[in-house]
Amino acid sequence: MVRGQDKPGGSADGSRQATPPRPRRGGGSRPTIGDVAALAQVSKATVSFVINDRPGVSPQARQRVLEAIDQLGWQPNAGARALSTKRSQTLGLVMRRPPELLSTDPFFPQFVAGIETGLAPLGYALVLQVVPDEETERQAYERLARDGRVDGVFLTDLRTDDPRPALMTELGISALIVGPSQHGGRVPALGVDDGSGVRRAVSHLRSLGHRWIGHVCGAAGYVHTEARCDAWRGALADAGLPEIPPVAADFTGAAGAQATHQLLDLDRPPTAIVYANDLMAIAGITAATSRGLRVPEDLSVVGFDDIPLADCIAPPLTTVRQDVLTWGRTAAQALVSLTEGGEFQAAELPPVEFVVRASTAPPRT
Repeated sequence: MVRGQDKPGGSADGSRQATPPRPRRGGGSRPTIGDVAALAQVSKATVSFVINDRPGVSPQARQRVLEAIDQLGWQPNAGARALSTKRSQTLGLVMRRPPELLSTDPFFPQFVAGIETGLAPLGYALVLQVVPDEETERQAYERLARDGRVDGVFLTDLRTDDPRPALMTELGISALIVGPSQHGGRVPALGVDDGSGVRRAVSHLRSLGHRWIGHVCGAAGYVHTEARCDAWRGALADAGLPEIPPVAADFTGAAGAQATHQLLDLDRPPTAIVYANDLMAIAGITAATSRGLRVPEDLSVVGFDDIPLADCIAPPLTTVRQDVLTWGRTAAQALVSLTEGGEFQAAELPPVEFVVRASTAPPRT
């Protein structure tokens, strides 16, 4: 009694069948996984094993499958592949930032563009969500984990005592911190030394003859805000310069202008100001000129980020340059590797650069 017949195309180990079926050709229809299996003389399961890089396929069968895929121009269906691998090939980025900052600061579009350039060649996509507060942020991560929408997430704008790394471990989501690592933390991090740029800014101003150097820092509670402020404070101490109390802002232009007025209203205003980002520095120049001051003759200004507009304003802005595109691309590649079970290896990122332009000059005598 015949119990059945082998399915055309052979088994997952790649054994050939005596008379393989002819693959579907012509007619303008898109090739299917069945067409690939027929041309390679293997089963559809074997094709699936090959495209998902699973073991159990002989080198000869794997080669035939790859040649058939190339000959037919077949591309696997992303949904079917996700089901077979139990992975979505999607990464998440949840950002808790004021909408007015996201709409005006070029840093974030550059960073997202860098991520996209890293993900596209790997067949991955990015899910971006902007949230207003901490509770909504937590709910967003819980929803991503519950629905299985992402394989991993980027953690940006790390805050002091940030609960998110522990939450990712609790939710079982692969994560990568974009910024300084947490002491004793279990989530890997990829970042650059913000402080070195600020120290170079203070050194540059000191070499020009400035002794009264102010600082407009970013929003309180962020690790990079603290790092830049600490670097400014330490550089002043190393140079033996007096410290002006720093003024906190929130990285927006409006806050940068307000902080500038606050510093210039001091009984002894600074002759130079280092800002935590370019947007606040550009607004600071406008605030200073509105008071009849000249930049850099009456006030030297230094920014941070080197956004595309930094060299287009009058005067062009002296600033600290970060290679944000490379940062985003490298972070994307590192997180994909983590989600696919690879070991994290700290990548070498381009260091920050100090770019001298016309917004700094010796102070007036």
